[in-house]
Amino acid sequence: MHEAEDFQPRSVVHDGMPASGTDAGVLLHQVDGLLRVPLEVTPFGMPRRWRRPPAVHLARGEWLCWQINYRFTRWCGGEWTYRLDTLNIVHGPARPDLFLGTPTRHVDELASLR
Repeated sequence: MHEAEDFQPRSVVHDGMPASGTDAGVLLHQVDGLLRVPLEVTPFGMPRRWRRPPAVHLARGEWLCWQINYRFTRWCGGEWTYRLDTLNIVHGPARPDLFLGTPTRHVDELASLR
């Protein structure tokens, strides 16, 4: 959300595996019937995350909510912006209200942004 857009939420929905070469922020792989989900973080956001959670493996019908936040500082003036990413991934078909419930797996990478 951006102040210039009256803080209107934005979301992107993808069906199927992300195309290679896209900036999806996540690399999805199927391994032995499980969906392997490792989140790729931006190298430009703060704080640096030296220890990260391992990839999550989802069985068919399970879904994951992964949250991570960043602070980006401008080169001139020291102003900074905040970014919160919430990634919801389901392995297999999903009903429209699925993400309104409780996820099978939840990864919280929310950090204190001083």
